[in-house]
Amino acid sequence: MAKKIRKSRIGAWAFLIGIVIAMSLGVFSAQITATTQEIVIWLLIFLGFVIGLLNINDKESSGFLLVVVALIIVSYFGRTVLMIIPVLASVLEALMVLFIPTAIIVALKSVFEMAKD
Repeated sequence: MAKKIRKSRIGAWAFLIGIVIAMSLGVFSAQITATTQEIVIWLLIFLGFVIGLLNINDKESSGFLLVVVALIIVSYFGRTVLMIIPVLASVLEALMVLFIPTAIIVALKSVFEMAKD
């Protein structure tokens, strides 16, 4: 029981930290160097994997995938529409970097769970 609680806390913290980092990267992307941006992007990808592995269980996966796919599609098309507001476009791009690995992990977990039955 304690292991499950610890695992969900790590996943919850990874989600919260990932959102804060993605928003910060989007807002401050023009002020930071390319090397720093690359490091932050890799950190977001890592956090996306952690969120997918630890934060989403089998019961939540279908709803989560539906919401994340919608968010990724809206972010992709929204960033092209919002190019007149570069900060919003950058925030949407950073959120995509966080949620695409999460969606991949959750989708793979769902496929393995379905194949197991």
